[in-house]
Amino acid sequence: MSTLDDLDRRLLSLLRANSRESVVNLARRLGVTRATVDSRLRRLIDSGVIVGFSVRVRDASAASVVRAIMLIAVEGRNTGEVIRSLRGVPQIAALHTTNGRWDLVAEVSCDSLASFDETLGTIREIDGIRDSESSILLSSATV
Repeated sequence: MSTLDDLDRRLLSLLRANSRESVVNLARRLGVTRATVDSRLRRLIDSGVIVGFSVRVRDASAASVVRAIMLIAVEGRNTGEVIRSLRGVPQIAALHTTNGRWDLVAEVSCDSLASFDETLGTIREIDGIRDSESSILLSSATV
């Protein structure tokens, strides 16, 4: 699928808020027929725009988890080696390459501030990392 139109975007927005919303309710909220929603969903799934449906669970212990984003600059052309090293850090929940000043973005999750501090030290000691900047995530907004 090359482009999404306004109806596709509104449908995706409703599904992000509640992926279990019935097709009938989606159609009513979008002001279209059930058949239209069915065909749009099928097309979005078949084209790979929608790769799955999931449930977000609020973990009671999540309030004590320290989550952060760490921006990482790599020396020269060592990105592949740095990524291999970062894969060995269990507190890194996800790792992304990017452009601009920073080469990598790591999503970090630790069970305490002390663990977070230790993890930052471990990451910063990896050969090939030139600079880093971290931001602790305070809350999350639903999109």
